[in-house]
Parts: sequence; structure tokens; C-alpha cells
Amino acid sequence: MTPFIAEIIGTMLMILLGNGVVANVVLKGTKGNNSGWIVITTAWALAVFVGVTIAGPISGAHLNPAITIGLAIANKFSWSLVPSYIAAQMIGAMAGAFLVWVFNKDHFSITDDEGAKHACFCTSPAIRNPLSNLFSETMGAFVLMFVIFHFADPSLSLQNDPNAKIGLGTMGALPVTFLVWVIGLSLGGTTGYAINPARDLGPRIIHYLLPIKGSSDWGYAWIPIIGPIIGTAIAAVFYGFLH
Repeated sequence: MTPFIAEIIGTMLMILLGNGVVANVVLKGTKGNNSGWIVITTAWALAVFVGVTIAGPISGAHLNPAITIGLAIANKFSWSLVPSYIAAQMIGAMAGAFLVWVFNKDHFSITDDEGAKHACFCTSPAIRNPLSNLFSETMGAFVLMFVIFHFADPSLSLQNDPNAKIGLGTMGALPVTFLVWVIGLSLGGTTGYAINPARDLGPRIIHYLLPIKGSSDWGYAWIPIIGPIIGTAIAAVFYGFLH
């Protein structure tokens, strides 16, 4: 296991479970059909938990090019590693999206709604307004990055070692899980809260390549790429200014 492989596997599992819940909710004939937004946001948060659990100890579990770039801007990550991390995240996202299609292929076949099938791969706005949509993605990613900067390891004050640290093990993935959950619940209704260029672009490419009827909506694709990067960049600069 290397950081490159960890980012691939972590991102792949995150997309498999995150886009998988969308498929379960919107595709015809599934057991979870029409179960709603709460189910989607909850499972997406837990999908992040899974990805972070796998990749965290090895790569730091960025799973998101915007996070990787934001950390580099804040001088918390080497710029020389940014290209390989982004490549791994894209590979993982595409692999996860392909597995969602394979897993739900029978339900894709009986679903006529092209928009529902598209939603199983990538995001689209509730109301199409490029400026507003860009702001939504920027704000969601800003909150994600700014809060991540303030995550802290638990500590114990010991007489012989006041700086001793205690680990949470797998439970260390819980803070970002709750963070993604609340972003989805509070800020996700306008654009579907991509907040991650790989999460949107990778599956969008797979949607385009697979034999699925309907547009991949490339005219919108730049927003969930540029918006999150702007958001994490602003968060990095703001964090640096404050600290």
C-alpha cells in the first residue's frame, strides 16, 4: 500500500458507496427507491468515513483534488505530490463510478428517466444559474476546507508528558464524516454538493463512455471543478491570514 494506491482505493470506495446510494434512491425498482435526501446525505457522509478509514493512515485521505490543492496552498502538503494525488483520485473516482453502473445495471436498464441515471454519476443544479451554482460549490468547499484546517487530535495532559497524544483509530474519521453530512444537509440542495472535482468529473467521464442514453451535461461540468478549487484556495488563504 502506497499513498497513490491508498488514494485510488479510498476514492473508489467513497464513490461506490456515495453514488451507490444515489442509484438506490433514484433508479426504478430498487429497495431504496424514493427514500429521499436524508438517506443520500447520510450515506454519502458514511461513504467518506469508509474512504478516510482506508486511506487516512497511508496518504492522509485527501480523496479530493480541491483538498490536495488547498493543503498545498497552506504549505501543509508538498506541491510536488499534487499531480500524483490528483491522478489517483481521478482513477479511483472513475473506477467507483463504473462499479456503481455494474452493480445496478439491471435497474439502469429499466429506468427511463435520463436525469435520474445521470444523477447516479455526477451532479447538476436544482436551478441552473452559473454564477449562483459556482457560489454554492465554492461555499461548500470553503466550509469543508476551513473546518478541516481546525481538526485536532485528542490529547491528554500527563504529568510526565503534557504533549502526549491519544489516538481514536478508525473513529478518527468521524469528524470529516459529520462535516460532509452537515454540508450535504445544509448546503447541498442547490447543486448536489460535489465539493470535489474528482467526485464529479471522473464519474461524468464514465457516464459519457458507457452506453447510457442522455447528455453528460458538459456545459455544467466546469462548475463542480472550478468552484471547489476556488473554495479551498480561499479557505487556505483565510486560514493562513488568521493564524
